[in-house]
Amino acid sequence: MLNVAILEGRLTKDPELRPTANGISMTTFTMAVDRSYKNRNGERETDFLLIKTWRGTADLCARYLHKGNLVSVRGRIETRSYDGNDGVRRYVTEIVADEVNFLTPRSEQQQQAPPVHDYSDSFGVPMDGFEEIDDMEIPF
Repeated sequence: MLNVAILEGRLTKDPELRPTANGISMTTFTMAVDRSYKNRNGERETDFLLIKTWRGTADLCARYLHKGNLVSVRGRIETRSYDGNDGVRRYVTEIVADEVNFLTPRSEQQQQAPPVHDYSDSFGVPMDGFEEIDDMEIPF
């Protein structure tokens, strides 16, 4: 079976960085992706897709991506559901990104990037700027 999504679009707002209960970085952002065809009025419709990133990719996205940046994303489609406060079951479809490529040239990006976070590992050493490790290199 195959579950692969490859998308190119623009961020609708800055990524939101949140740690999990275990301290793992996660970002979410929405991409606006134009459809490849035009409707009856000759206009392209746009889909707004929720993207989720983890670990080093999440930290990089939080640091360098901003509203309006053009990115390409490669990942998988996931669905989940939950019961809302009103008792109605809600369904969410999102793309869990394995790769995020920054396509906006640096000259067009904002000059100052926001701080990523001030997490520290158990020894008090800041985790900013750590070397990203490919998930395929992790032995478990």
